[in-house]
Amino acid sequence: MKTVRQVIATRTGPVLSVTSNTTVYDTLVVMAEKHIGALLVIDDGQLNGIFSERDYARSVVLKGKTSQDTPVKEVMTDKQYLITVSPKDTIEQCLNLVSTKRIRHLPVMEDGKVVGIISIGDLVKETIEYQQFLINQLESYIQG
Repeated sequence: MKTVRQVIATRTGPVLSVTSNTTVYDTLVVMAEKHIGALLVIDDGQLNGIFSERDYARSVVLKGKTSQDTPVKEVMTDKQYLITVSPKDTIEQCLNLVSTKRIRHLPVMEDGKVVGIISIGDLVKETIEYQQFLINQLESYIQG
């Protein structure tokens, strides 16, 4: 099975992020434009949290806050609660994490720096591709 490094190596461009003072509204605009469900919150090169659609629903909408006036730092999942992975971790290890911890996004850290993010969608896609590869190998073996 592939490693996280192999999955994120296919991506081009910088890791998308916002700063902790970015408004929730502006963060949602970026998420909508990029068709993503979460953004890392990075200040001065340091990962401080993550803001997801789930954070929006639970910490903005349900608490009566306004998107235009609320900085993302007030509603993000703080770094102390983040679960991160290494580029050396396998897709299987990541799947176990998202399943047991009930999370959807894993920041990828190497030498104290953010080098990517991997989502549950990425993990499912890679798992399906791997299973299809195994099926093809078995069929080839059986057919001689």
